[in-house]
Amino acid sequence: MDKYKNKIIEGNCVDVMQQFEENSIDLTLTSPPYDNLRIYKGFVFPFEDIAKELFRVTKNGGIVVWVVNDATIQGSETGTSFKQALYFMEVGFNLHDTMIFQKTNPIPQIYRKRYNGIFEYMFVFSKGSVKTHNPIKVDCLHAGLELNGTTYKNYSKGEQKREKMAKPVKNKKIKGNIWEYVVGKKAEDQEAKGHPAPFPCALARDHIKSWTNKGDLVLDPMNGSGTTCISALQLGREYIGIDMSKEYCELARNRIEEFKKQSKLFAI
Repeated sequence: MDKYKNKIIEGNCVDVMQQFEENSIDLTLTSPPYDNLRIYKGFVFPFEDIAKELFRVTKNGGIVVWVVNDATIQGSETGTSFKQALYFMEVGFNLHDTMIFQKTNPIPQIYRKRYNGIFEYMFVFSKGSVKTHNPIKVDCLHAGLELNGTTYKNYSKGEQKREKMAKPVKNKKIKGNIWEYVVGKKAEDQEAKGHPAPFPCALARDHIKSWTNKGDLVLDPMNGSGTTCISALQLGREYIGIDMSKEYCELARNRIEEFKKQSKLFAI
């Protein structure tokens, strides 16, 4: 795998992944060109083949994060995201978590009899039992207080009960599975403006921190502007990016080279 590491590879991701060793990838983080919401240089999207290859190359205990949404056609959402999630399970993945990427600044949309769409799904698939989880934690609202009426729900098998009192309330708790980000406003995200639909760098970093450790290998088979790869590099992980578009591969390489230059410039 060494010849593929820390490279942006132009090509069909199925063809490229077929050259990878089995059980070689710790985390895949990607956002596919879903439905008709993205015109992706006219390239086809062989979803079933991609899912099968991802299962083959993912390590036991590894993770695939699939950021996706549905088009609305003739008044109905397509449901493609759910169909894809079920297919991932069919090829062998566990649906470890269904997460939400909520946008603080969604693009206003004019729909009749419909609320404005402000989120995308982040399906988290695991190959077997999850190997690595470094949970992001947030402050507890009532940290340190003695709240006599506060309890935790017991999620063990059988009857569920509320029984353990919070005395005192802890300072930190694991973050919920709805993650909120501003889209396209930060300088680091504007570097990706040559791509029609990049996700925020902060989103990529949060997933990479959550599901990998330093030195692990992160893959984005539909790499686009390279947000996954540059985020992996920032966090001390190795990366592989694959994309069919020569233009997007050059954009990703340029972003990575600029980051490396800045890192050397400000190195202590």
